[in-house]
Amino acid sequence: ISSVEPGSIAEELELKPGDVLLTINGREIEDIFDYEYLVDSEALTMVVQKADGEEWELEIENGGEDLGLSFENGLMSDYKTCCNKCIFCFIDQMPEGMRDTLYFKDDDSRLSFLQGNYVTLTNMSDHDIDRIIRYHLEPINISFHTTNPELRCQMLHNRFAGEALKKIDRLFEAGIPMNGQIVLCRGINDGAELERTIRDLSKYLPHMESVSVVPVGLSKFRDGLYPLEPFTRKEAEAVIDLVEDWQKKLYPEYGLHFIHASDEWYMLAGRDLPEEDRYDGYLQLENGVGMIRLMTEEVGAALQELSGDDEEDELSIATGVLPAGYLKQYIEQIREKFPGRTVHLYPIVNRFFGESITVAGLVTGTDLLDQLKGKPLGNRLLLPECMFRSGEEVFLDDVTRQELQNALQVPVNIVKSSGQDFVDAVLGIQREEPDRAEYEPYELKELYQEWNLEEE
Repeated sequence: ISSVEPGSIAEELELKPGDVLLTINGREIEDIFDYEYLVDSEALTMVVQKADGEEWELEIENGGEDLGLSFENGLMSDYKTCCNKCIFCFIDQMPEGMRDTLYFKDDDSRLSFLQGNYVTLTNMSDHDIDRIIRYHLEPINISFHTTNPELRCQMLHNRFAGEALKKIDRLFEAGIPMNGQIVLCRGINDGAELERTIRDLSKYLPHMESVSVVPVGLSKFRDGLYPLEPFTRKEAEAVIDLVEDWQKKLYPEYGLHFIHASDEWYMLAGRDLPEEDRYDGYLQLENGVGMIRLMTEEVGAALQELSGDDEEDELSIATGVLPAGYLKQYIEQIREKFPGRTVHLYPIVNRFFGESITVAGLVTGTDLLDQLKGKPLGNRLLLPECMFRSGEEVFLDDVTRQELQNALQVPVNIVKSSGQDFVDAVLGIQREEPDRAEYEPYELKELYQEWNLEEE
């Protein structure tokens, strides 16, 4: 136990930080899901070990009320680490000397539910599958890459990777919603192998709701790793053609397009992005599927609500090379209504990881400083929040926003990902943040009450 909420049931029971929760109703607590499930009851019996080693057995009538406990690990369990050695793993392509958290590989089905992470199934036991089904931990996000068992073993460098695919059948039979991803490697799981994978996974419709196809990311730090090459424009066109052919086959029967090519493919091929309704509600945004289309629609909608003016302002925007062309279009749209705004757009070449890395989320503070120093920046610099570590103002290379701001001598504003936020940031519009209740990321009591789970 890390903290006890003042005025809570736990405080009345004289529980303290440092006490250890052992069991509830005679059951050991494996993680937060067990805890939330078991405390969501009218009464319970809890065994706690105090700091001096004494064990207290507590009869609690809580009526389903939260006990007011927080734990030193939000998951109440160690994260499960990845046991694979994937040929395309980006963490293996990181330079030495970065913060430890950037080298951690998770492969934990619980994080798939809580945070949207993708799992390979190789680290999951039958017990893990049972818990997903029992607690309705859905959707479950799965990294497939290929459904060819032998090829999957080679790509994940794990002799059990092919056998692990059989776990999908249990999830499908239980009606658990799933999403999938395929990291495509040139000459390995593309072409006929990609066709096979899409065909195999489509058999799990409608519970398999979406699958994304994303190109492998290749940094310059690949010495000693499996030789991989970037895709060409012609190869990107072939991937798009294959994906869109399958969309046309599947949509009439299931009402889902199911298989989606990430935005990078369309940019590489120089093709227009799909229409909004082909993204099935943007199920794969975190994999870069539909981010640009959604942003485009949101920018257009935000500008429709505004009346133009001639007010003058000067600012700058930095982004990755890949999305820069689209941001240029958005800036032009804004300036049609607001011609007095001067906006300097700077596509940042990724010298830290290598110039083949073109997304905004992997731009570092070092590259920003090197390429923006001495450039006209106006009265503020706008940067997308994806450049920063989640919940912090720190770039991947540990440069902070404040350090960049001091070095460039210009305020640095972090812009959220929506088109509305982008338009507001360019125009300097301040909006009130909606009130949001304080909550812990892993407080799932309301979800469990909604699901109305019954104890076995």
